[in-house]
Amino acid sequence: MKHNFRFKFPELVLVVLLLISGLLLGFSSGGFLVDFNKVGFTVMSTVQSGVNTVSRGVVGFFRGIQDLFVMKKEYAEMKEKLANYDYLQRNNVEIRKENELLREQLDFAMSLEHKNIAAQIVGRDPDSLYSSITINKGVRNGVKKGLPVIAIQNGNVGVVGKIVTVGLVTSQIMPIYDSKCNISARMQSSREIGIISGGGSVDKPLSMSYINKRSFSELSRGDIVVTSGENGNYMRDVPVGTISKIESLEYDSSLDIELKPILDFSKLETVLIVDPDLSNDRETVAEVAEND
Repeated sequence: MKHNFRFKFPELVLVVLLLISGLLLGFSSGGFLVDFNKVGFTVMSTVQSGVNTVSRGVVGFFRGIQDLFVMKKEYAEMKEKLANYDYLQRNNVEIRKENELLREQLDFAMSLEHKNIAAQIVGRDPDSLYSSITINKGVRNGVKKGLPVIAIQNGNVGVVGKIVTVGLVTSQIMPIYDSKCNISARMQSSREIGIISGGGSVDKPLSMSYINKRSFSELSRGDIVVTSGENGNYMRDVPVGTISKIESLEYDSSLDIELKPILDFSKLETVLIVDPDLSNDRETVAEVAEND
């Protein structure tokens, strides 16, 4: 059994009037008061705040990218400046060192009694029949075959060798460590004379022969051996090496002596070719040094 509820028009009008009356009563009592201006302001300010936040985020993102590019550029520029600074520092050190070496050599060259020619080492050939050192001076500069070659290194004067081949603008030196090089030398302390021979390599010690066993007690490691000045090969009293080993062998009448060269040939850069037959013209030496 179905019941159908139907509002009649008078009843519908009554319900609508009651609802309107209730709403008006609520608004008038303050329970349902709504300030639409405040609602609109709240909504708009919230939207505006969100838009501003998003805008600031987007602007900050792109500004961060721009700052990153600027920082990368500045970093690259600083890195390049640092590299240039290091390069200049190394160059300054090299220039100062080279000037010190040249000044040392010039002062030494001017102090010599004999004519001398400064030269730079431009090549080394340890694998040939004899070990050779090539220099950048030749006949044009007054170099002659057989002239002795010396050098100064860290304040130490020493024998390098002698000229064996002369070209127009270059020459070759037979160094003292060559196996075919023999030098008449004497002990600086006991003054006994012997012969120094090369070991055949810059890494091998020099050997000294013909020093009598009687001198064993007078010699010790570190003693200096100098040129004797005999046979006209080298000037007198130029250091050659220091004693690194000394032994008295039963089967030999001479002492077994090994020497360490005064000069460090692996670091040698410049030399002086000396002509014992000519006196030193100090003004010419200075002029040549300035031109070099």
